[in-house]
Amino acid sequence: MFVDKAKVFVKGGDGGDGLVAFRREKYVPEGGPAGGDGGNGGDVIFRVDEGLRTLMDFRYQKHFKADRGEKGRNKSMHGANAEDMIVRIPPGTTVINDDTQEIIADLTRHGQEVVVAKGGRGGRGNTRFVTQRITAPEIAENGEEGVERWVVLEMKVMADVGLVGFPSVGKSTLLSVVSAAKPKIAAYHFTTLTPNLGVVDVGDGRSFVMADLPGLIEGAHEGVGLGHEFLRHVERTRVIVHVVDMSAADGRDPYQDFLMINEEIKLYNAKLEQRPQIVVANKMDMPESEDNLALFKEQLAADGKELEVYPISALTRGGVQELLYKISDIVESIPHAPEVEGVAEKEERKVYRFEKQEENDYTIRRVNDTFVIESPSIEKLIKRTNFSTPDAVARFARILRNMGIDQDLRSRGAVHGQTIQIGDFDFEFDEKG
Repeated sequence: MFVDKAKVFVKGGDGGDGLVAFRREKYVPEGGPAGGDGGNGGDVIFRVDEGLRTLMDFRYQKHFKADRGEKGRNKSMHGANAEDMIVRIPPGTTVINDDTQEIIADLTRHGQEVVVAKGGRGGRGNTRFVTQRITAPEIAENGEEGVERWVVLEMKVMADVGLVGFPSVGKSTLLSVVSAAKPKIAAYHFTTLTPNLGVVDVGDGRSFVMADLPGLIEGAHEGVGLGHEFLRHVERTRVIVHVVDMSAADGRDPYQDFLMINEEIKLYNAKLEQRPQIVVANKMDMPESEDNLALFKEQLAADGKELEVYPISALTRGGVQELLYKISDIVESIPHAPEVEGVAEKEERKVYRFEKQEENDYTIRRVNDTFVIESPSIEKLIKRTNFSTPDAVARFARILRNMGIDQDLRSRGAVHGQTIQIGDFDFEFDEKG
């Protein structure tokens, strides 16, 4: 089964908590604080493995969570960092943030990797909070939570040659006679619903990967028919082999079919219009094919299209070997990396960088007798604060006071004992003037 799209949940490991500890050694009076920092949580990393060909594994496992960092230890020892979680993905996979629809990474080369969920930082132990005034602090931070998000994986087939054309023009038959691939072949449209890949041995020591891509119909660039499920795979190919049914089966016009397919590809991605294209006139063993081919060439010339047409019969294998030589020549003439990367570079590509938030990013509103403070930075501070010790509570209050929140609440009419809500926590306003 071929799976080329999946949605998964990723979460970086939480950081380990810092430790409150003190030295207690014989003959060492007033040993002082000795609590170590917690370890960092593991990252979730997607890494390309060229041995994979589909996203099948992601149908059965949709959640990936890295391990948490170890807690800090006494004697000022740092907790161990958690190991990163490596998730293998096939080459040609695009990673998209499901919330923003922004591209996180476009991975094409073996071993290429990207961090999709950063692990949380470990909390600091009480050795980090020593000052001249506070020489024995009972303060330690909780570990930071790891990043979590839903991401969409889209795979685009990594093939040298892509066979395109209307349904039932003979693409699957051509692939089956030039490679060991066994695509489904039948006398009805849309026999091929997923891409089939085969390694083609030209016979002179050269080879290339050919993909039989699902058939197109008019409006495919807007999602009609198989639509984008097909077109996304065309982007990765170095050479487009356009197969046209010269027998004019079902009363179709070969030249109009040729124009329509090219228009759909162009509307989907204008860059593909510049991709090298070989026109293959298939089913030349059928009656009327010779006359249709002559008319097809006349129409090409009339439109000023300088394209060489290769007549073949995939069924009888007539003209197939000459076609393979030509395809192989073009594949060899095109550098692989520039073609793949050129398509992958899209305007909407985003590079994720950490941007420090402003410390005073808070708003205060009143709901009945309760003041509600909304602030991402303060809520993050709450999660990292261990309120089990008086020193930690005093530090938290001091930070809010230095931010000007106490004065702001006082100016809005807050009185001693009034409820202050921050995130999921309720506090009492302590008026000390």
